[in-house]
Amino acid sequence: MKIGELSRATGANIETIRYYERIGLLPQPARTRANYRDYGDPHRARLTFVRHSRELGFTIEEIRSLLDLSDDPGRDCGEADRIASRHLAQVEEKIAQLTLLRNELTRIVGRCRGGAAADCRVIEALGDHGRCAGAH
Repeated sequence: MKIGELSRATGANIETIRYYERIGLLPQPARTRANYRDYGDPHRARLTFVRHSRELGFTIEEIRSLLDLSDDPGRDCGEADRIASRHLAQVEEKIAQLTLLRNELTRIVGRCRGGAAADCRVIEALGDHGRCAGAH
């Protein structure tokens, strides 16, 4: 299939496909006599894997490591588990940070009474950095 077909089949942007080829996440496809890239099902499967991994927030290097593992099916999958576990811990930390952020913003918005900017509780709260959740 040509690059446009691969793009439609996977939902990946054509430039993204080319980028993944340049950095080695996708193998270089064969070329037709007219010098078009000629992708096959292995390219589609690998690109789908990369896209799903990116949607889950894995970094390019984490994906590269996971692909290296998948390219050697006899290897122990413990490294894949370690990569996914580290990523899960990072996601949980972000969720905790976002929860603190939400709570602080809820507090600030809850103080709003309307009126003139000079008396605005939101602006006042934003200026009082010492009261921010998690401030050191």
